Amino acid sequence: MKAKILVVDDETDLQLLIKQKFRRQIREQEYEFVFAENGLKALQVLNENPDVDMVLSDINMPEMDGLTLLIRLGEISPILKSVIVSAYGDMDNIRTAMNRGAFDFVTKPIDFKDLEVTMEKTLKYVAQLKETIKAVRENDILRMYVDASVLQFMTQDAFEQSLMTSENIEATVVFMDLCGFTSISENEPADRVVKMINKYFDVMVKEIIAQGGLVDKFMGDAVMAVFRGDYHLDRAIESSLAVRNHINGFKEELSDQSGYYPKVSIGINSGEMVSGNIGSAALKRLDYTVIGDAVNVAQRLQSIAAPGQVVVPESAYLLIKEAFNCNLIGEVNLKNKANPVKIYEVLE
Repeated sequence: MKAKILVVDDETDLQLLIKQKFRRQIREQEYEFVFAENGLKALQVLNENPDVDMVLSDINMPEMDGLTLLIRLGEISPILKSVIVSAYGDMDNIRTAMNRGAFDFVTKPIDFKDLEVTMEKTLKYVAQLKETIKAVRENDILRMYVDASVLQFMTQDAFEQSLMTSENIEATVVFMDLCGFTSISENEPADRVVKMINKYFDVMVKEIIAQGGLVDKFMGDAVMAVFRGDYHLDRAIESSLAVRNHINGFKEELSDQSGYYPKVSIGINSGEMVSGNIGSAALKRLDYTVIGDAVNVAQRLQSIAAPGQVVVPESAYLLIKEAFNCNLIGEVNLKNKANPVKIYEVLE
């Protein structure tokens, strides 16, 4: 089934570039693109094309910017999903976009391979939403003929089926945690804490995106990222080293006149994992994420990493030892692992 995509950007060259990069999908009728030069024109295009599945939008545009357009899109349809494609990749813009309903964020200059993966993920999610809504609408008709208790079961069952949509992938998962930040958050003013953590998250997000990774979620003062595709382990390590080195350059003056030198502890692991919609049928909330033993190991490696350390298991070390300088830490016992695991620190 052909997907219709609206591209909103005031750069006229982007239209030609999109058509060139996705010429195979256009030729094989996988994608159909429509274009608008700003948010106001985009609303007109959507009115003329109610079958648009997703929107790729810049932020900085005349008449109506991309962040304002996000609000309007939420009013038009809860199914229509947007991906921001912008050079303004700072944390404030990313968080504002996400809070206004953006499904994902891609920075310029555009990595078209990353953009294609993001589009596929977004369109897959939209298709699942449509299937769920279709099932609910069919149930509305059945209410005239079927007992209410049976209908409740059917509607619940349809949503639970959408939760089961998943795939097995080979990928690398990274957990980055700010060391000692809990005590900072307990002793510094709230606005100061938010500014600090946003600054550190900004560094992490930029380096993750620069290596083609996806920010899976923010968890307190930690970030989980997933790297897929060619050389996913190498790219994950490059990103982690860049984050560590950048964070090491910060110094914060605290309210008690002492200094805080932030450090990150990082755990990395590769392997097979399940990627899909994980969520609650009761709450009808989905989160597209990855789960599995490989993910759990990465988080446990992060928990034992010292401040400033990038830690990998021996299985990863054997794949990267010729490309990165590593140092043996030793054997450790990890939860749910029968045998000790040999771990290494990636130095550079």
